[in-house]
Amino acid sequence: MQTKGASQIYANTFDAVVKTFQTSGILGFYRGVSAVIVGSTASSAVYFGTCEFGKSILNKLEYPALLIPPTAGAMGNIVSSAIMVPKELITQRMQAGAKGRSWEVLLRILEKDGILGLYAGYSATLLRNLPAGVLSYSSFEYLKAGVLRKTKQTNLEPIQSVCCGAMAGAISASLTTPLDVVKTRLMTQVHGNKVAAAMYSGVNATVKQILKEEGWIGLISGMGPRVVHSACFSALGYFAFETARLAILDQYLKHREEELSKIEAAQA
Repeated sequence: MQTKGASQIYANTFDAVVKTFQTSGILGFYRGVSAVIVGSTASSAVYFGTCEFGKSILNKLEYPALLIPPTAGAMGNIVSSAIMVPKELITQRMQAGAKGRSWEVLLRILEKDGILGLYAGYSATLLRNLPAGVLSYSSFEYLKAGVLRKTKQTNLEPIQSVCCGAMAGAISASLTTPLDVVKTRLMTQVHGNKVAAAMYSGVNATVKQILKEEGWIGLISGMGPRVVHSACFSALGYFAFETARLAILDQYLKHREEELSKIEAAQA
């Protein structure tokens, strides 16, 4: 819905769902899924790892507590975007009509534009990911702190992680949709593409052309699906992260206790 000319093809979100199903079946909703699985595994690991590492460093530096979540979120997004951009590029090219499997689309991009072709729309992606990541991670951390303070618990319950994650994702997506539209236009432009035939030269030119041709409404194209997607994605993501973090921490503490017990027994 965010690609150029999509408003002439789809009347609304429901119409896009129906037409996608009619033309491609259920598999049409999973175009580029292999690129998503591979890319998301790496980018999520780097993102959460950098965020947690950043939090620990900032805490040691006596950084203002209120600014730790947004700063850590920004650090995570800057580092993970190096992996996320090629993944999103391949996925969105396929969703905009590119033929073949993910690896075939990858090879065509490399053949035509070289390695730098994988980073088309990088500036727009970073422009979107930074505020989106800061909003999402900060919102989750603030909501988490509020819930823990109210319930007087040390860790979130699974349902609490899901709810906090969903709210954080929805807040982030709703406020950064215009940036996502610009990023999508830059990533899906391909010579000869029936949907995105016009070429954009950069972020400023893209914004100006969207406003000129479609008005302000063009900058919030696909907001509904994006908010729903982001809420679900963040709910699952933060739930999985919190669950994994607590499980690893529990195993680490058990291991430490065993090591200390062995040391004490040896000394005795």
